[in-house]
This record gives sequence, structure tokens and C-alpha cells, in this order.
Amino acid sequence: MKSYKELPNDAGSNIIGQVTAQADRIQKRLASVKYTVAIMSGKGGVGKSSLTANLATALTLNGNAVGVVDADINGPTLAKMMGVRNATLEYTPAGVKPAMTALGTKLISMDLLLAEDDAPVLWNAYSQKDAFTWRTTMEVGALREFIADTEWGNLDYLLLDLPPGTDRLPNVTELIPNLSGIVVVTIPSEVSQLIVKKSVTMARDILGVPIIGVVENMAFYVCQHCGEKEPLFSADETLDKTLQQLMLGSIPFDPQLSRANDNGTLYLGEHPDAPASKALRQVAEKIQGFFKRSITS
Repeated sequence: MKSYKELPNDAGSNIIGQVTAQADRIQKRLASVKYTVAIMSGKGGVGKSSLTANLATALTLNGNAVGVVDADINGPTLAKMMGVRNATLEYTPAGVKPAMTALGTKLISMDLLLAEDDAPVLWNAYSQKDAFTWRTTMEVGALREFIADTEWGNLDYLLLDLPPGTDRLPNVTELIPNLSGIVVVTIPSEVSQLIVKKSVTMARDILGVPIIGVVENMAFYVCQHCGEKEPLFSADETLDKTLQQLMLGSIPFDPQLSRANDNGTLYLGEHPDAPASKALRQVAEKIQGFFKRSITS
């Protein structure tokens, strides 16, 4: 397959110029962002978006300026989880002003552009069957615009919540070649870890992106009667040794966290002493520590 620059004739569309201009806009926009961090799993159903929302809250509570890109174009959920679904985006000559949570965390999401709750994301094409052929290209284009056209201002952290799939990270590194690092999310399930290890290999060995660490989500639950930790999945399932070496923390399952996500309220603020809240705050502190060590080393 030829690259854009190898095409002998672009039929007057100036596609090379358009892509180059957008790449330049991304670099200029991210010049005021200290760290860009992708949150990924490779597999769906591990609570990655919930983790992203709550890590953004934890980093904000720690005094950081934080922005979040809901990079799941077709299945956006962060606007609801972060309580800004009713926000109206404002368009200015400087760019689109992102939605802002009660704490001041900034968010851009496709959900903020959809008119109805049941409205799917549709791409312009002769037919939706034709659109499927170009879907990945159009998704990358939408993500490029989200990053380049949003007026982020000065940020300490910009988190990107990636959709499931080991192929998603290469698309992001194409847009952000100097991605600061990734956080990989798994659950204590062999099926999940099988896919997650592929994501780690893709990031570390093929793309050369720094791995901040692995978060084990829904690792256990705390019995409300006796206070003991109980496995949420099979008691025989333990985290793979390769992933254990990269561990940032284990987040227990908490129904209150799920309810907070559904209600768009701040779990960390409502339940600061809950085991999951403490674990989330510790993971956020370790992410900050990762970059502090990078600066001093």
C-alpha cells in the first residue's frame, strides 16, 4: 500500500497538505501539555473507561490540570461517567472549548456531539456498507480533530481512553509520535491477560512507547459483613508474572463505583475512604511518580 506522499495524483484534494496541516495543529496544541497518557486494554469489558474517569479525577484532586479525550468514537461513555452529558460545546476562533466537570477536568467526547441517546455514529458514504471499508480511517480522522481542534490550554496530563483492540495504539502513536506513556488495564482472568500481554508487546517491543504500568481492575471485592477480601473471579486465577512486574495497583470491585459512573457523580469525593478510592488514588500517585523519576533520571 502506498503512503500519501507516494501518490502521483490526489485529484486536486491536497490530501497531503490537509494531513500535514492537521499534524502541525496537533503538535502546536500539545505544546502546552506536559504528559500525554493512553489508557488501553486490548480487550473490552475490563472497566477501562471507568478507570480513566476516576484516574482523571484523582489526578485533578492532586492539584493537576487534566484533560481527557474519549477516543472510543463509536462507543463513547466518559461524558456520562464524568457528569457532563448536558454540556454544550462552545466554538471559538481558538478552537472548541471542552466540557468541564465540577472539579475542572476537561473532556472532549463524541457523545457531546450526538443529538439523541440512541443515535449511532454514522459516517458519510454512498452507503453504510461502503462506510465500513473506510471506518478506521474516518475514526482516526475524528480523533485527530478532537486533539487538534480542542482548546486544551495548559495541562499537566492529557489522558486518552482508547477503545478495545491491540490495533488502536499504532493509530494514536501516528497522531502523537512522542506519546508519554501508556497504562494497561486488565482483570484477573486468563482470557483478559492473554490479550493484554499482546498490548504490552505491541507498545514496548514494536512501538517503543514507555509502559507506565498495569492496573488490575475488579481484582476482588470486600465482604460487607466480615471485611475480608474475596475473589470476584476464580480463586485460582492470579496475575501473570510478566504483568505483576509492571503492576501499579489492584482496584477492588465496588458497586458504589458503578452507581457513581451511572449517575455521573464523583466516586472519589463521595466515598473517599472506600478501598477502591484509596487504590485509585495510589495508582494516580504512582503515575505521577513515574514522570518525576523520568525527569530526574
